[in-house]
Amino acid sequence: MTWHARMIAADTEFDGAPLLRREFRLEDGHGAVRSAVLTLSALGVVEATLNGRPVSGDVLTPGWTSYEWRVRYTEIDVTALVETESVLGLALGNGWYRGRLGWGGGRAYYGEELGGFAELTITFEDGFEQRIVTDESWTSGPSAVVANDLYDGETIDARRRDDAWQRPGFDGDGWTGVHALDFDTAKLTPYIGPTVSRREEVAVQRVWTSPSGHTLLDFGQNLVGWLRIRAQGPAGTEITVRHAEVLEHDELGTRPLRSAEATDRFVLSGGDDEFEPTFTFHGFRYAQIDGWPGELDPAAVTAVVIGSELDRIGTFRCSDELLNRFHENVVWGMRGNFVDVPTDCPQRDERLGWTGDIAAFAPTAAFLFDIDGFLKDWLRDVDAEQRNHDGMIPFVVPDVLKYIPRPAGSQFPDPDSTALWSDAGVWVPWTLWEAYGDREVLEAQFDSMTSHVRRVRSLLSPTGLWDTGFQFGDWLDPDAPPENPAAAKADKGVVATACAYRSADLVARTAHLLGREDEQREFAEHAARLRAAFNEHYVDNGRVQSDCTTVYALAIAFGLLDEEDERVAGDRLAELAEAAQYRISTGFAGTPFITDALSKTGHLDVAYRLLTERACPSWLYPVTMGATTVWERWDSMLPDGSINPGQMTSFNHYALGAVADWMHRVVGGLAPAAPGYATVLIAPQPGGDITEAETVLTTPRGRASVSWTLQGGRLHVEAEVPEGADAVVRLPGQEEQRVPAGQHVFDVAHQETSDSVATR
Repeated sequence: MTWHARMIAADTEFDGAPLLRREFRLEDGHGAVRSAVLTLSALGVVEATLNGRPVSGDVLTPGWTSYEWRVRYTEIDVTALVETESVLGLALGNGWYRGRLGWGGGRAYYGEELGGFAELTITFEDGFEQRIVTDESWTSGPSAVVANDLYDGETIDARRRDDAWQRPGFDGDGWTGVHALDFDTAKLTPYIGPTVSRREEVAVQRVWTSPSGHTLLDFGQNLVGWLRIRAQGPAGTEITVRHAEVLEHDELGTRPLRSAEATDRFVLSGGDDEFEPTFTFHGFRYAQIDGWPGELDPAAVTAVVIGSELDRIGTFRCSDELLNRFHENVVWGMRGNFVDVPTDCPQRDERLGWTGDIAAFAPTAAFLFDIDGFLKDWLRDVDAEQRNHDGMIPFVVPDVLKYIPRPAGSQFPDPDSTALWSDAGVWVPWTLWEAYGDREVLEAQFDSMTSHVRRVRSLLSPTGLWDTGFQFGDWLDPDAPPENPAAAKADKGVVATACAYRSADLVARTAHLLGREDEQREFAEHAARLRAAFNEHYVDNGRVQSDCTTVYALAIAFGLLDEEDERVAGDRLAELAEAAQYRISTGFAGTPFITDALSKTGHLDVAYRLLTERACPSWLYPVTMGATTVWERWDSMLPDGSINPGQMTSFNHYALGAVADWMHRVVGGLAPAAPGYATVLIAPQPGGDITEAETVLTTPRGRASVSWTLQGGRLHVEAEVPEGADAVVRLPGQEEQRVPAGQHVFDVAHQETSDSVATR
C-alpha cells in the first residue's frame, strides 16, 4: 500500500499515556460523505475516538506481534461518526511494545517512544477523497492515565479528565506538538486474525472482610480483564484494587504473581466517577479493594472479560458433572490465554506466547473456537522469528526472550530448537488443516515447517537420535520436585526423538498434499531414519527406554512402534497407569497423548479411569478444589488449601487441558475423518460410569453433532451430518458404515469392554 500517514510521537512523555489530536473540517463542494474508513495502528496500544465517540469496541489495538518485522493495523468504518467539524483523537498506552515483559523486570525491549498511526480516508459522493493523516500538524497532551503497564496495572486520576480535547476549538494548557518517528511503513500488515474486545461482564458474587481487615470480592470465576467501577467521594480519594486468582489463609494469594503488581489505582474527582483501566489486564477471580469511600455497593463493581473475538463452535457435555465443569474450565482457560497471542498464563510477570503450550493444546482449541485466523496470524510471527533465527523456532513467539539477559546459572541456556516447543511450527499448521480443511495454511507455512525439520536434522547425534542440547522434556511431570519442573521420569532424548519423528512425518505428508515430490521424498526418508534409530536405541521388545507413561504414550500415539511392540507397549502403559492408581504421571509432553495411546491399544477402560480419577494428581482434582480454569501444575494448590511452594505456579494454564480433544473425539464421538470435516467420523466409545454424552460442532460445512445414551445394554446414538459432507460410522461391535448428510439414528447392543476403536 501507499501510505500517506506517518508514525508520530508526542513531544512530551505525558506519564506514558499521551493523547494525540487533529481537528479538521470536511471539504466543501463534493456532496455528502459516502464513506469514511479509519486505518489505525500504533507502537504501543491505541484507542481512537472521532468527535468524542469510540471508533470501535476494540481494546489493546494493534496487539502484540514481532514488532521488528510486523506491526498490524485495523480498518474501521467510521462513516456514522464524521461531522462537518470533527476531531480525531488517539490515546496511547505502553502495551507490549514499551511495557514490562518477562520475569526479569525489564521493559521497552522494542522501543522507547510510543507512536500513533492513523489514516482517515473520507470519500464523497463525487468520488473525491479527503485524507486526515498523522503527521507533524497534530498536537499532544496529557490524559487522566498517570501510569499503565500490562503486568503492574493502571492508575487513573479523574481530576485530570477533560473531554474538551475531543471537541473542535480546544486549546488546552500544557498541550504541545508531535514529531515523526523513524518507522518503516512496510512493516504495517493487516490483521489476519480477530481483534481484542470486551467479551462479557461478570457481577460480584460475594463481598467480605479478610482476617487482616481488607475488603475482598469474589467473582466466582477465574477470568481475564479488569474491573469497571463507579464511585463517588471526596476529590483526591484513592481506591486501590489488587487482583489474584486464589485465596490463601483467607487472604489474597499474590505470591504466584511474582513481581507483577496487578494493581489498579483510581483517584476520585469529587463527582460521580467511572473507571475502566483499558491499558492493562489481569488474570483474577478475587479482588482486594482498599480506600473505598463509605460502604461498598457490589453493584458498583463489574468484572469486564476481554479476549480475542473468537466464535465458539464446539460444545461438549456428559452425564458426569465434574467432567462438565472440567470442560468448562478448559474453555475459560483458553479464553483467558487467547488475548491476541496464545499465552501460557494471563496473570504473573510472564504472559508469553510459549510455543510448547499451543503445540499441545491446538487440537482442543480448534474444536472449541474458530481459531483459524487467530493462529494463522500468530504463525506469521513464528515464520518471521524463524527467518531471523537461522531456522530456529524459539521458546516464545513473539520472541522477547532474545532481548533479556540470562543470569548466571539460568535453567535456560542459549536457545536452540527444542522438542515440542519448536515443533509448534509444524503441529499447529497441521492442526488447522485437519480442523478447517484450508490448504492455504500449509502453503503459507511450508517453508517454516521444512526449515524447522531441517534444523532439527542438523542437531541429531551420530546415532540419528535427537539426544543433544537443551530440552524441556516432559515439563511439569507431577513427580518432579516443585523447584525443578524439568526433572521428569521420561528420558529427554526419547521425548525429543519421538517429536522429531512426528514433525518429519507431518512435513512429508504436507509435501505430498502440496504436490512437492522432492520434499515429500526427503522428509519421508528422514522420518523413516528417525523411526529406525528410535527403535534401535530406545525400544527392546516393546519396552521403551525410561519405562514411564510419557515415553509409551508418545511412541504409541506417533506410530513409532511395530505392531507387536505397540501391543506390548500398550499393555505396559496400562500397567503403569494402574500402578499409579490411575493418577496422572505425565507432564506437558505426555499428557495430550496418553488417553489416545491407551484407547488405541485396547485399554479404553484405563483411559476412562485416568480421565475420571479425582485424587491428586488428576484432571478432576482441581475441580474438587473449586478450580474454574485449568492449572499449570497438577497440584498448583495443595489439598490443605495452600499454594504449591514452587516459584512457578499458575491457576490459569490451558496446556494440561489438552485431553479435552480426546473427550470430543472418543467420549463425544465426533472427529474429522477427512480435513475440514468433509467426512465426519461418528465413533462414540462409552466407558467408565458415563451414561450419556453430547458433542456439537459448527464445521466449515455446517452443524455436526453426536449424542448418545447407554441404557439396559443398548447404545442409542443420534447424529447430524452437515450438507456437503458424509460420515463414517464406527460403533462398538458393529461393522463400519458410511452415511450421507442428514439426521441419523443408531441403536445397537453394547457390552462393556476394554477394546477400542481407533479414531484416527
